[in-house]
Amino acid sequence: MPFQITTQPFGPLPTGTEPLTEYILEHTESGEFITVIPAFGGILRRLVLRKGHHLFALLLAPESPQALLTDESYASALLYPFPSRIRHGIYHFEGEDYALKLNEISRDNAIHGFVNDREFSVVSHEVTPTEAKLVIQYNYTGDTVGYPFPFALTVTYRLIQADLLPNGSDSKNDRMCALQVSYSALNTGTTNCPAAFGWHPYFTLSEESVDAMSLLLPDRTPITLDENMIANGRKPDELAGTINLRDKKLDNAFAIEPTSDPANPDTFAETVLTSLDTGIRLVVGQETGENKLNYLVCYTPTRRDSIAIEPLTANVDAFNNGEGLTVLKPGESLSGTIWVRLE
Repeated sequence: MPFQITTQPFGPLPTGTEPLTEYILEHTESGEFITVIPAFGGILRRLVLRKGHHLFALLLAPESPQALLTDESYASALLYPFPSRIRHGIYHFEGEDYALKLNEISRDNAIHGFVNDREFSVVSHEVTPTEAKLVIQYNYTGDTVGYPFPFALTVTYRLIQADLLPNGSDSKNDRMCALQVSYSALNTGTTNCPAAFGWHPYFTLSEESVDAMSLLLPDRTPITLDENMIANGRKPDELAGTINLRDKKLDNAFAIEPTSDPANPDTFAETVLTSLDTGIRLVVGQETGENKLNYLVCYTPTRRDSIAIEPLTANVDAFNNGEGLTVLKPGESLSGTIWVRLE
């Protein structure tokens, strides 16, 4: 069986705790692999996929335990129970006012939830002829200021045969793999709770500058943002189109329009990052539909070595404006799927 799962020590945190364990999901014949650190936010730290005879490193993420602790870019972070920003960290829900800890002080916002450094446990891991799968979970008891709603967040990482993805090409003869990330957030409390999910990867093509890339966006509605990056309106709809990223600065939010595959009744949208030098295309797909990933943020950091392509279930400040917000009753779940492949 070509797939395997192994572990390696990632190194101790400066806090003196046990060394972190990194899980490696690998296709031994193609050399493709992903690595995950469950005990620190469940982050996907490395993603290496193959196109033709070449392997491409596709993520920029912290390279050491110290970098994990000091990272302020949320590289590869899982974003829950809210992605993006909440104005002043304050929201109103079902007759009560709540105040979250501010973690974007310069703009007076709460940002990106609070699970990015929490300890996930490994629920299971498995290999089959078509995939390597790792299931992790974080159980939250409701003890964080401003969010007293217990939940269980389960995330499944798969290194999977690429042709099994929605709109995936037939790659059986090429042995190509892809990444699939699935999430399920279960309300384990006794009251309703507000919920939204996102993922914050920084993509690159073996550290190529984004100035040598283009970005194909799906059909979308651009969201306007105020000086503190809080949503305050929408622009007219835009059809799918390509942006040349040379000297282009992005920190943009979109409501996206899904496409469909006649062979697959589920709807989805895909964003494509292309190397203008090699023609290699990195495809980021997200499941769309009711309570799914109907929003997208794209951000180019000033260092110009990557681009954040962030699938989200809700708009910026959704806890206040309600756009894309899911209200989970006790025992209900918010779930969806994201994928990444090369073509």
